Amino acid sequence: MTNSQDHLTLTHKLRKPLVEKLRRERINSSIEQLKSLLGPEFLKQQPDSKLEKADILEMTVCFLRQLQQQQQHQAVDSAVVNQGYSRCVQEVAHFLSKEEVKTQSQRRLLNHFNKLQSSSDKNLREADFSPLSSTVQTSITKDKSPVNSTLWRPW
Repeated sequence: MTNSQDHLTLTHKLRKPLVEKLRRERINSSIEQLKSLLGPEFLKQQPDSKLEKADILEMTVCFLRQLQQQQQHQAVDSAVVNQGYSRCVQEVAHFLSKEEVKTQSQRRLLNHFNKLQSSSDKNLREADFSPLSSTVQTSITKDKSPVNSTLWRPW
């Protein structure tokens, strides 16, 4: 039994450097892929310097945060547009309902705007209570400061 354990230990000792080499190759390959995907960002930051792996990772994190912030702002912009649309539909329906309906066209138009108003009000209420809306509002109040795009270097 000791011979079998010695054989397993020897096999493990021989495989460990190979496994570690493959792991490092995967890491390096992924970092190179990040570097190529974010190439223009890297050139803007440090056009003449050689980037270290840590630099590439930091810039990737910075870029992803900026992208996430843009998506959150787009969601807020969309909510504002929906609120404006709902308010417009409400005003038009209110205006049309003040006049006496005389023709079939007027009746159809008023019915159409009343349907739009009820559906836009429903969508507006859903947006007010959706988790995205509250998350976006919270993140905007917290993230007033711009993302820091300079790299930290100890030297």
